[in-house]
Amino acid sequence: MTPPTASVAARSRRAASQRRTQVRRRRAMLALGALAVAAIAVIAAFPTVKKAVQEFTLPLHHEDIIRQQAADKHLDPALVAGVIYAETKFDPRTSAAGAEGLMQILPQTAEFLAHKSGATTFTTADLATPQVNIAYGTYYLRYLLDEYGGKLVPAIAAYNGGEANVSRWLARAHAHGHGLRVTDIPFPETRAYVQRVLQAQHDYRHTYARQLGYQ
Repeated sequence: MTPPTASVAARSRRAASQRRTQVRRRRAMLALGALAVAAIAVIAAFPTVKKAVQEFTLPLHHEDIIRQQAADKHLDPALVAGVIYAETKFDPRTSAAGAEGLMQILPQTAEFLAHKSGATTFTTADLATPQVNIAYGTYYLRYLLDEYGGKLVPAIAAYNGGEANVSRWLARAHAHGHGLRVTDIPFPETRAYVQRVLQAQHDYRHTYARQLGYQ
């Protein structure tokens, strides 16, 4: 027969062990609950986080203006967005050379375009306005594409490096029996610019299909 004192001690140990087990279970349940809440919060926040990352890596603003001007000029909206990305990443500023706004239009280029388009009230201060800047930038893109038979590489290269340079590069490429390729561009800055615009065009078309009117 077990002595009464030993039996009481054993029951006390078992009760203490059960209480510890219950405490551990409660703590485990609380931890699981906290993890579940955290997981739900992460899932709920994911679209916001994704959008914030997207806005940083591939920003898009003024998409309504881009769609409208691209339609007016028969341009790919993603190409317009790609040029803006390559020029300013949608953060308009004045360059050291004096280019203005989202699409970095030089005042003399804008005056040339205003003359070609028949605009009579244009002032260079208007280039700070997104509507005007994108209108002139897309007009210039359309002009360059028409000049180069719809070919993207020379048109984009001319937007950055100027028509005179592109004319020389084209002549050299044609002398070798082919059109102007990205690898034919001797200016590293312009070559990188064309590659950046083409990649951005692809990215904008797939990332912002709805915003740019593809869906």
